[in-house]
Amino acid sequence: MDQKDSYNNCTRKFIDLANELKDEKHDPALISAALMTASGTYATFVSAGNTGGLESSGVDKVVTAYRRNLENIQKLRKEEYSKAAS
Repeated sequence: MDQKDSYNNCTRKFIDLANELKDEKHDPALISAALMTASGTYATFVSAGNTGGLESSGVDKVVTAYRRNLENIQKLRKEEYSKAAS
């Protein structure tokens, strides 16, 4: 499996888990917040390991990466919607 396939597989698993939690009647906003907390926790681990945390510049780097990813997701969703509406 190449990097893109691995990325898509991991993403699908997170979405599947979120949908399972929704089906268990958890509030979708709560699920989204929990996923963000998990993502931030793991991003901190990837950057700083299990000891310590991110400095302000590290937080800025994670925020920038998250923003770029979210902007890309919105762009792709809009393109998909536009194609489907055509």
